[in-house]
Amino acid sequence: MSGGVRGLFGRRARRRWIHLILGGALAMPYVFVGQVVVGPALDSRYLFGDLRLQLLSFALGLPLAALTAAVFPMTRPLEAGAARALCGVDPNALSPDPARDRAARGRTAAWFVLHLGLGGIVSGMSLAVPPFAVVLIVLPLCAGLFGTGLGLPGVLTHGWGPALAPVAGLAMLLALAGCAAGCGALLARWAPALLGPTPGDRLAAAEARAADLAVRNRLARELHDSVGHALSAVTLQASAARRVLDSDPEFVREALAAIEDTTRRTVGELDAVLGVLRAGDAPGTAPAPTLAADLDGLLRRTGAGGLRVRADIRVDPAALPDLVSREAYRIVQEGLSNALRHAGAGTPVAVRIASGGAHLEITVTNPLDGAPVPAARPGGGHGLRGIADRARLLGGTAEAGRADGAWRLHVRLPTRGSA
Repeated sequence: MSGGVRGLFGRRARRRWIHLILGGALAMPYVFVGQVVVGPALDSRYLFGDLRLQLLSFALGLPLAALTAAVFPMTRPLEAGAARALCGVDPNALSPDPARDRAARGRTAAWFVLHLGLGGIVSGMSLAVPPFAVVLIVLPLCAGLFGTGLGLPGVLTHGWGPALAPVAGLAMLLALAGCAAGCGALLARWAPALLGPTPGDRLAAAEARAADLAVRNRLARELHDSVGHALSAVTLQASAARRVLDSDPEFVREALAAIEDTTRRTVGELDAVLGVLRAGDAPGTAPAPTLAADLDGLLRRTGAGGLRVRADIRVDPAALPDLVSREAYRIVQEGLSNALRHAGAGTPVAVRIASGGAHLEITVTNPLDGAPVPAARPGGGHGLRGIADRARLLGGTAEAGRADGAWRLHVRLPTRGSA
């Protein structure tokens, strides 16, 4: 019993009734246009006094409403917002975007006609039924005290009519409430089907999510390469300095200076990467490192960490495209980081950067001497995967593995057509 009363007069039912009243209000301009057509066509001057002509005007106005919804794409987000707020529809089931394709516009037009059609009917009933129902409810009191039938037909003012009139009035109010609740439930049920995302909308959302994931993956690679390399270098530098703290103060000073320089540059790179995540900010306050500007510093800091780096540069870094120069710097950085992590201090590392026709070739080689290969490190392998991703996005290739007792990383990047 309480559930039925709540379904007819509860908060949700009242909000859906308001939604239907809004539909009736939106239908009024289209009804007036229909009256402009019906009046001259039927040579009638008294449309308001003829229910059939009013219904005909209403029926002629609905196709105009459908045309409006099909022409204006913003109809869908506006109707979806109203359905979400007043009908209690799951927000995830409705599309907040304008209707762009033909299917979305057709479904929006169908919803708009349904909303205005049911809203016009319920609004008309809400205007006409309550006053008449109140008259029926107070009819026995007026007939008994004042001897008037309030202008009602004789069947309601004689015999059992006055006694049954209040029951009829209450029944009419219940019928109105039931009709409003039923129409509101129908709209709530059809809203996801008519205002929900189309396959094209789902595809666009999937593409947006894929783009967002691509940005996140790129930021993750940037953080992994810059911060991971810095932490590896700083750890080895601090470890080497601790071992010779008493015997070689000069080396300790050099190691501390290298640690300071490494951390300062890493903080700048970290701020540049995180700047992408700040709404409204520029991509970063520090420029991304490149071979032309930062390779010498990278080799110097890596050497200060304990590796014996031998560089063979057979290309002018300044002549490379900016994108290739940035990605090549990260690839060399990650190759040196792998050597720092797995080979240890004192290991000779050969870095060769050369031009091979329309490609830039990067080779980083270090002896294994029984050390585990990078992919075998627990939780590792992300750096090699990041190198492969960088090379693939530029249209290049990356290979890493054992070669003649050494670990060899070889990357080929196209230098022509890179944008």
